[in-house]
Amino acid sequence: MTISELHADEELRRFEFPVVEKTVFLGHAGVCPLPRRAALAVAELAMASTLGDQAEAQPAGLIQDVRVRAAHLLGAQATEIALVGPTSLALSYIAGGLPFRRGDNVLVYFDDYPSNVYPWMALADRGVEVRFLNLRELGKIRTVDVQGQVDENTRLVALSSAHFVSGWRINVEAIGHFLRSRNILFCVDAIQTLGAFPLSVKHVDFLAADSHKWLLGPSSAGILYVKQDLQDFLQPMVHGWHNVRSPAYLTQEDMAYRKDARRYEAGSHNLLGLAGLRAALELAEEMGVPAIAAELARQRARCVPLIEARNYTVLLPEMHADNTGAIVSFFREGADMAAVHQTLREGGVTSSLRTIPGGQMVVRFSPHYYNTDAELDRAVGLLP
Repeated sequence: MTISELHADEELRRFEFPVVEKTVFLGHAGVCPLPRRAALAVAELAMASTLGDQAEAQPAGLIQDVRVRAAHLLGAQATEIALVGPTSLALSYIAGGLPFRRGDNVLVYFDDYPSNVYPWMALADRGVEVRFLNLRELGKIRTVDVQGQVDENTRLVALSSAHFVSGWRINVEAIGHFLRSRNILFCVDAIQTLGAFPLSVKHVDFLAADSHKWLLGPSSAGILYVKQDLQDFLQPMVHGWHNVRSPAYLTQEDMAYRKDARRYEAGSHNLLGLAGLRAALELAEEMGVPAIAAELARQRARCVPLIEARNYTVLLPEMHADNTGAIVSFFREGADMAAVHQTLREGGVTSSLRTIPGGQMVVRFSPHYYNTDAELDRAVGLLP
């Protein structure tokens, strides 16, 4: 199945994405609806689990297959993928497990999503200086901005692959290449691009992303990437029977961690979530992430002028191809944007309402590749 085939066959589109029967869903930057195949994968495992041991009910090779598919999506090795759930948890593992010293500094973006700010702010209690990027426009992080705001004491830079309101995508490769040349660690919160835009960890040290946004997977079924040669450096923050060797489930006198990224998985896996995640990964592979990215960029380029024509201000309306995301956020000076959001809801359109620094409310559209131009036109047409 391709995107073109999906759009050409409404029956197929409604079968694969049942949500289109109910609403024009433009909220994928929040929490996505599940595609039918992901929901069925979860349901089938849930029903099989009613007959006995849940672990024995899982499809053969499920966990390793998820690792392999996730690694392929990132250009990583399966041994570099841990399955730990929410993005916030994975980022906290990274921040808490690194051996920072007093006087070190980390560079983050204060107006990023809180999950990628608070874990780093907490390092201040350990004597680490937390620095915030100085930007002129919301979320518009350029490589030059990073280059000009690190110094000889910067140990790590933590950024999101795309801003959750403005939609700006950072140039992960360029920033990562620069940071590696300076021996500075690079951590990426990839939840706003995983499954939507190609992403390589070639110049990334740590990455975290749940699957419940653009990857179209279940909540709390996320991945943690830790570069192979840093796994002895990043200490596990949690401990249990799974990540510390326990032959025959017996406690050992010496704690020996697993030799790969499984050292960050303390206990039992979220099997139902992983069943849905595997289906979501398979779907992304089938559609092709480059094709998905092209469609999302096309949709944004189409939506922006239509929204502007209705006298709304779009955040970062023009973006270079390397930075174009799938999010379109907009407002009108003096307008009640909460009322606009409600008008959309009453008209059968699911969008998001967010507040940007300074208190201005914005409506956020975040369509996915299965949304049609007719649906986008319907949403824009409802704007007062």
